[in-house]
Amino acid sequence: MALNRVVLVGGTGFVGSAIANRLSAAGVGVRVPTRRRSRAAHLLMLPTVEVVEADVHDPATLTRLFADADAVVNLVGVLHSPPGRPWGVAFERAHVELPRRIVAACEAAGVPRLVHVSALGADPDGPSEYLRSKAAGEAAIRTAKAAWTILRPSVIFGRGDSFLNLFAKLARLFPLLPLAGANARFQPVWVEDVAEVAWRCLTDPTAAGQTWELAGPRIYTLRELVRYVSALVGHPRPVLALPEALAMLQAALMELAPQPLMSRDNVRSMRVDNIAHGAPLPFGLTPTALEAVAPLWLGKASVRAQLDPFRRSAHRS
Repeated sequence: MALNRVVLVGGTGFVGSAIANRLSAAGVGVRVPTRRRSRAAHLLMLPTVEVVEADVHDPATLTRLFADADAVVNLVGVLHSPPGRPWGVAFERAHVELPRRIVAACEAAGVPRLVHVSALGADPDGPSEYLRSKAAGEAAIRTAKAAWTILRPSVIFGRGDSFLNLFAKLARLFPLLPLAGANARFQPVWVEDVAEVAWRCLTDPTAAGQTWELAGPRIYTLRELVRYVSALVGHPRPVLALPEALAMLQAALMELAPQPLMSRDNVRSMRVDNIAHGAPLPFGLTPTALEAVAPLWLGKASVRAQLDPFRRSAHRS
């Protein structure tokens, strides 16, 4: 299948930006809808990327956006939501209603290919509204007439992420890190590996109808990740593991913030391990180790990496 134009729904975010870069490097036209063009300023320099101000929750707008597309990639997801039934209202809008609208718009516009980025652990019987709503969104994608692929990444790390960088910031600010879900297990995957898988899903016909988990090469507890990051940034901190009752209280207080770092639903999500059940990546790809790349943007190593080009130009080692 010729791949001339791909629409990235949710393409201005951390993962979407990596996929836009991968597609642009291959010479593929990329259309990125966004509510505010200023949010996509970092993408405007990419030669094949078109940024369009649009409301992706409007069905007619989606159909117009998809009109000349060879494929659509949906990356929209939220971590927090006001309460609602059967799950939070923001989860319903982003994780369930939007995938339904995307499927309908793909059909109306005749889009032949659809890649949907979900979450590792998505389950209609999962312990959290987040995981259950993600599963409902997957169910909607599987009704598509377009050839679909569902990707379920573990937590995604990389330069500019909201995962490792959050712990780095907290380690710089506080001498002790009280931690909910300290023993929860994760298998973090590098954002560039996710972008490569997305690219292959769009270009390899064997990806159609597949649901694949995406993970890194190693499993960590959350406690191990926080200790590693705090040491990496030069502020090693002790971790105080909170029992779930205290973790829920801490999360309830954090929910009062305009942009909460944690919610009680997040704590419930950590009741199940966020790890792959088979190969960490499809297509026989080898996942990148966190330790191989995280030092490039965290701590003293990041400063050294930024200075290396200047050292080389000055003929210094």
